[in-house]
Amino acid sequence: MAASLCIIFSRSISEGVNLTTAKERGQLVFLEGLKTSVNVLLGDGQKSEQKNPLQFLSDTSSDLKVLYDFVRDSLTQPSTSAWKCPVLLVDDVSVLLSLGVNAIRLLDFLHYCRATICSQLEGNMVVLTNSSDDSEDEENELLVNYLSHHSNLILQVEGLATGFCKEVHGQLRITWKGSCRLKGEKDVVKDYQYRIHDKTVTFFARGTSAAVL
Repeated sequence: MAASLCIIFSRSISEGVNLTTAKERGQLVFLEGLKTSVNVLLGDGQKSEQKNPLQFLSDTSSDLKVLYDFVRDSLTQPSTSAWKCPVLLVDDVSVLLSLGVNAIRLLDFLHYCRATICSQLEGNMVVLTNSSDDSEDEENELLVNYLSHHSNLILQVEGLATGFCKEVHGQLRITWKGSCRLKGEKDVVKDYQYRIHDKTVTFFARGTSAAVL
């Protein structure tokens, strides 16, 4: 399992962009979780002046300060001084819990990232996690509740409760939190279904798939 950490700047990046090209242009900073974690767990023991962002994997009792420092420093390098409205993508943050990271320390990391990126730099965070209604993992549910509480937009993707269907592969619920809208407004919830193609995904209202019409 790999936790991938990306810092993308939305000013020049649009839908369908090649991320490899974006990285070459200096628009993307990417931390490959699998490769980086292997360097920590199977390292040769030689000390380096630059700390590994996933150094905490060798000591699960430590916090995620080194990982946060990586995020912050990536945004404050001289070469990134012209970047505006950064977007931090974390895929998949729940993997860190599976690797033994304490839930409270993980929430502290997310809190400091929000303070830096969302408040200070007026950017955004996109965080992927996994959850299920019958889950008994208290730490994961604590993470999901934290993200739900602090998010302005929530996308919940799941398979069909009725099982396999050739024309419909799953359903998507989009929730716009009332706190980011006019005071007193309730959350706005919309449900869609989707079908996955070779290179694209088609979204449509429930009950309007080719299998029904």
